[in-house]
Amino acid sequence: MSASAPAPAPAALQARPLRLSTQAPDFEARLQQRLHWSAEADAAIEQRVLEIIADVRRRGDAAVLDCTRRFDRLHAPDMAALELHPAELQAAFEQLPAAQREALQQAAARVRHYHQAQLQACGQSWSYRDADGTLLGQKVTPLERVGIYVPGGRAAYPSSVLMNAIPAQVAGVSEIVMVVPTPDGLKNPLVLAAAHVAGVTRAYTIGGAQAVAALAYGTQSVPKVDKITGPGNAYVASAKKHVFGQVGIDMIAGPSEILVLADGSTPPDWVAMDLFSQAEHDELAQSILLCPDAAYLDAVQQQIDALLPQMPRAAIIAASLNGRGALIHTRSLEEACAISNRIAPEHLEVACRDPQRWEPLLHHAGAIFLGAYTSESLGDYCAGPNHVLPTAGTARFSSPLGVYDFQKRSSLIEVSAAGAQTLGRIASVLAHGEGLQAHARAAEMRLVGGAA
Repeated sequence: MSASAPAPAPAALQARPLRLSTQAPDFEARLQQRLHWSAEADAAIEQRVLEIIADVRRRGDAAVLDCTRRFDRLHAPDMAALELHPAELQAAFEQLPAAQREALQQAAARVRHYHQAQLQACGQSWSYRDADGTLLGQKVTPLERVGIYVPGGRAAYPSSVLMNAIPAQVAGVSEIVMVVPTPDGLKNPLVLAAAHVAGVTRAYTIGGAQAVAALAYGTQSVPKVDKITGPGNAYVASAKKHVFGQVGIDMIAGPSEILVLADGSTPPDWVAMDLFSQAEHDELAQSILLCPDAAYLDAVQQQIDALLPQMPRAAIIAASLNGRGALIHTRSLEEACAISNRIAPEHLEVACRDPQRWEPLLHHAGAIFLGAYTSESLGDYCAGPNHVLPTAGTARFSSPLGVYDFQKRSSLIEVSAAGAQTLGRIASVLAHGEGLQAHARAAEMRLVGGAA
């Protein structure tokens, strides 16, 4: 962990989210300009990532060690020196202050409870028999080994350990391999303790594209996994994209996002801080407020001005709000809901008196936070649902990380002799129509008399 927090920002620093009105003739163009974010990696990053992946595939551990020395300034004689053993993870947990130990355990319990409910709802095998005795169904089985990437460097995220490892554990994954960069060899005790609490089985202090490649292809020391989950920087995102197909991945994550729908009833300083909570991630994070009350937008801006100087990460917050933030005056909350659906944000707060009234109108969001007391930050840490969410509008077709990401489904088919008489004739006709005679004959051989 860092030795000290950043100093508060100078009072002169300002954050001015773009002020928009849906009634302005240029609203659509200006909104699209503000929403624009390209997921395309820089060409130099892409080339470097491909070189790293190829090197790890060719040289294994030696390439990972070289990259770790170069990028993390961590000089290890071999991979054994970079492996975190269960005893070290347990020791990190036991040495935490009591308040941190309790918070980790409580958060983990809530995350585990939620994902156990998810398992019961959608993660079970099922089958049924037709009237002729044919059995049809689905067999759900866990992945055998998964890799979870936990960001390190500028910040450390024990919550990401919980959110990636616990649903994998609940799904029944046998082996959970964690990789986490530790620049200059500085290990975050909360991350290690979270790994202990969440049931991580193996862990290595490696990161970047080299860690993704090691998990995807395996090395002399790092086992090959079936799927890689977890966020990372541009190099990690690019590497995940390039190893997809060799292994599964969860998603290619973009900058964090929050969209707040407000009716003016939530204290404006609460909403201002909720906008800050995403803006502080990085300069490309996006924070948007939609409200039909122009005076309330003014009040939120006043709170942004008042609260910003108090924030240790004020420079990042200001850059994010100035570059990608927006305060949007809408004609109504119905219109605000429609705009939200078009944006499909990662985090969607409904800061309204009657959030249940508006929830049915909201169709596209990674996670929906209902009511003034449901700050997005509670979802990030301890509410229970997963905080690994689709970004950049992909909530239109993607879902939060969950138990189902660590399972696979196999179809079950057991055709009875009676069922083969009906199905065989259907299959024969269709197979002949496709010109696949062996398919047709295989079905016909099971017919009484051997012909369709």
